Amino acid sequence: MARKTFISYKYSEAQGLRDKIVESLGDDAVYYRGETSESPDLTDTTAENIKKNLKDMMFDTSVTIVVVSPNMVKSKWIDWEIEYSLKEITREDRTSATNGVVGVVMKSNGSYDWLASSSANADGCSVRTIDGNKLYAIINNNRYNIKGDDAFACSHCKTYDRLTGSYISLINEDLFLKDPGLYIENAYEKSKNLDQYNISKQR
Repeated sequence: MARKTFISYKYSEAQGLRDKIVESLGDDAVYYRGETSESPDLTDTTAENIKKNLKDMMFDTSVTIVVVSPNMVKSKWIDWEIEYSLKEITREDRTSATNGVVGVVMKSNGSYDWLASSSANADGCSVRTIDGNKLYAIINNNRYNIKGDDAFACSHCKTYDRLTGSYISLINEDLFLKDPGLYIENAYEKSKNLDQYNISKQR
C-alpha cells in the first residue's frame, strides 16, 4: 500500500538522488508531499517561513525518507525535519502520528565506504560498521534501538537485523531504488509498533 512520503535531503549534493527516488516510486509518486520543481523558491525568505512551509508539507505524511549524503550534517534543516517527523504534532483539531523514517545512503565516488565498512565475524556473520560522525545524533540515537534480547539477528555475535533492528534503517541507494515500497512499508510498520523501540525524538 502506498504511503504519503516526505524526502529530507541536502539540496546542493543530493537533489539528483531525490529525483531518482521520486521516479522510482512510479505511480505511488502521487503520494509524495515534498519539494518539487514547482515548489516556491524559499532561498531568500526567513527561517520561520521556511519552517512553516516544511511543516505544511510534512504534517500529513506517514514516512520520511532521509537522503544520507557525505555532507548531510552541514544542512540547517535535515535534523529538524527528522525531529518534526518523529514527534506527534497537533495543528488545530488534528494530531499527526510519529512517522516511519528510513535513511537512503547515497553512493559517492562509486561506493558507500565514506559511511560504512563491512567485515565478517569469526562465526561467519557479516557486520556493517557505520561512521556515526557522518550522521546527526538523532539518527545515531535511533539506531540499534529495538527492545529485548531476542532483537538480535544473531544472538551469538549480537548483530542486528538491518531492517528491524533500528528504528531508522540505513539502506544503500541501489537497494532502495530497486524496491522502494519494501523499505517504505518497513518504516511505516515500525511506526505502528513504537513500543518495540526506544525512540529518541530530540535532536
